[in-house]
Amino acid sequence: MNRVGPRTARLTARGVVRRYGGIAAVAGVDLSAPPGRITALIGPNGAGKSTLFDCLAGTVRPDAGRVLLGGRDVTRLAAHTRVRLGLARTFQQIAVFPTLSVADNVRIGAEQRHRGRHQGRGRDVRAEDADTARALALLGLQRLAAQPAGDQPTGVLRLVELARALAGRPRVLLLDEPAAGLDTVQTGRLASVLRGLADRGMALLLVEHDVDLVAELADTVYAMADGQVVACGPTAAVLADARVARAWGGAAPEVGDT
Repeated sequence: MNRVGPRTARLTARGVVRRYGGIAAVAGVDLSAPPGRITALIGPNGAGKSTLFDCLAGTVRPDAGRVLLGGRDVTRLAAHTRVRLGLARTFQQIAVFPTLSVADNVRIGAEQRHRGRHQGRGRDVRAEDADTARALALLGLQRLAAQPAGDQPTGVLRLVELARALAGRPRVLLLDEPAAGLDTVQTGRLASVLRGLADRGMALLLVEHDVDLVAELADTVYAMADGQVVACGPTAAVLADARVARAWGGAAPEVGDT
């Protein structure tokens, strides 16, 4: 049974619209990522997944609709404010500081959290150290902690970015193609970590093209095409839906026994 504690929160989109030059990249999307569950967002390239993610994270403001975090309307709040309220994200394009060490990249997440909690009262360095060490250990990065991030392969940098997000102890985590560039061992560790986070009450929303990983991890799937949700529900049912097959331009993805 998933344990939902006081630091959990639900992320909700209600009628979110985002237009570019008169074209609706996101056309009235409703979505809910509840605590203690892994929710996946799938669809072909150009479906509007990344734009919706940006609206949820606060890097793009929707033209209509609302975004709620733990019941609070955050539609007009900046991305850094949402971070301090417990929302963290990773990016499709890896965003790390190559000249900093792996540990210092991860520490940035801890610093953001504590800066928001202790404004005007100085830094809590010991707490930042503890959160950094915890995130490094969770992703198996301790032995690389002192090495420059720029020397690491893509798979490791994916884990560094995730560790940085987790160092801020988020309540809701948005993951944009988290398995891209990971090898089999790293993907297995990622799956284990994400499931563990959900079991401890975190709300996770991921965009992922690896259908096998979605089938293994996700409790609920939203499938998008042309800026709209064309199917949503339990993972196996959505992946077998004919509308999803049409959106992908072929047969429905095969779902194993996971």
